[in-house]
Amino acid sequence: MRVLLATTVLLTACTGAQPPREDPAIVRTEAGAVRGTVTADHRIFQGVPYAAAARWEPPRRAGTWRGVKDATTPGNACPQVGSDYAPVTSTTEDCLVLNVTAPREPAGARPVMVWLHGDGALGAGHHSDARRLASRGAVVVTVNYRLGVFGGFGYPGLRGSGTYGLQDQQAALAWVRRNIRAFGGDPGNVTLFGVSYGALSIGGHLTSPGAKGLFHRAIMQSGETMMDMPAGSMVPGLPAQPHFAWRGARETEQLGVHYAGQLGCGDLACLRALPVERILGVPQIMNAFQAYAYGNEVLPQPPPEAIRAGRFHRVPVLAGATRDEHRLFVGMTYDAQGEPITGRRYRELVAEAFGQDAARVLRRYPARDFASPGIAWATVLTDRMWARATHEQNTLLARRAPVYGYEFADRDAPMFLPLGTDFDWGAYHAGDLPYLFPDPAAELDAGQRELSRQMVAYWTNFARTGDPNGPGLPAWPRVERGVQSLAPGAVRPVDYAAGHRLDFWNRRGPDAERRGPDVEGRGPGTEEHGPAN
Repeated sequence: MRVLLATTVLLTACTGAQPPREDPAIVRTEAGAVRGTVTADHRIFQGVPYAAAARWEPPRRAGTWRGVKDATTPGNACPQVGSDYAPVTSTTEDCLVLNVTAPREPAGARPVMVWLHGDGALGAGHHSDARRLASRGAVVVTVNYRLGVFGGFGYPGLRGSGTYGLQDQQAALAWVRRNIRAFGGDPGNVTLFGVSYGALSIGGHLTSPGAKGLFHRAIMQSGETMMDMPAGSMVPGLPAQPHFAWRGARETEQLGVHYAGQLGCGDLACLRALPVERILGVPQIMNAFQAYAYGNEVLPQPPPEAIRAGRFHRVPVLAGATRDEHRLFVGMTYDAQGEPITGRRYRELVAEAFGQDAARVLRRYPARDFASPGIAWATVLTDRMWARATHEQNTLLARRAPVYGYEFADRDAPMFLPLGTDFDWGAYHAGDLPYLFPDPAAELDAGQRELSRQMVAYWTNFARTGDPNGPGLPAWPRVERGVQSLAPGAVRPVDYAAGHRLDFWNRRGPDAERRGPDVEGRGPGTEEHGPAN
């Protein structure tokens, strides 16, 4: 026996045989093993269940499975009807899945970035190609969550009314905390980042008791957390709204009763038994429930009020907006419909939005100063709604946590949406996405590719340390000293408040609009740098 054992050891040494290595395409989660795709640089796992939920019920942990689950193709998108610019549809409620993109080679615990896509009525995590971010050493998770009427519906007696999408996102973060180490990520270093509706959701999580400890940094791109809406600003004829996407729980439930009547139902049992197609067939029902409800366990109070009172989780924040946010909405609402805004229509819109203060607005934003009345109207709303809200948000957060502000300012950013108009989009809402996530519909030139490299480095540096600065990058100050303008060949701090006329918008006019954090617009990014415009 001793001779046989010695012979076996000798043969093993001579042949160089090694114990079998684990398959890098297989990762074991708490629910079971998943097999992803391994490329030269990445490991990608798609459609991994993170939770399960019946209609209008809180999410619970996903069920377990035997064997190895295929994770080489995207999972189901949550129910949605699509739009003219994004013709994607789904009628499947079994959709609470996520995707993980990681560097191929393990290197200890890497920073984790959890992405919440934009648009509260359509989208899915797999539409965002995270390989560029993962190439900088991050483990990136993209999430599907319930949308529209399935994510924000409310009804009397319904537990969690108006918060299911937020609850899904928190369930995904909890899954990350329990499982991400198996993918090479550090569960103690999680950055929650998102755009538009996803960024707005992060504003909710910053103030939600249930999100405490689930993430350690936040990146908000073109978020609407602090935004209110003048009359007619988003949709012609829509009354002014004190909050862009927050609604009281009782109002949400009353809206649910209204739509239940349109669906022919008088109770929850009837509503839950309806086919998805029947619900989606009611006009505007998906858009009607994009606002999240407050006055409940998930959101005890409106996030803007909580942030103003200093009741938010103390985590480092990187947050900003694009230079021409509202051009996308003006172009889609008017030019893309064949009805460009005329000078007369511009004056009517300003009057509808600002009432007795309209003359003062028109004197500060005369149509003759802009390429067209449509651009004038878009500039008014970019400054009044987006810049004012972003400035207030960053000012308030910076009082209690490190904040880095930015403005995406590439006015030649490629348009990746199929919009049939020659409207000048400028640095439009979400125009920065192709600089972080490659998009075949958005080809970048050499200067834009360099800006993309810088932005990816900034974002992943921030995820790693809470500070976007690093070797080979222009210095980025905290928001108290400047807002970083991001444009090809011109990455530098600017005076954001002056560039968007916030002295004008924060000064009380005849309508006594609510003041921002400082009446003259003084605050982050106003002390040392020239104007952005």
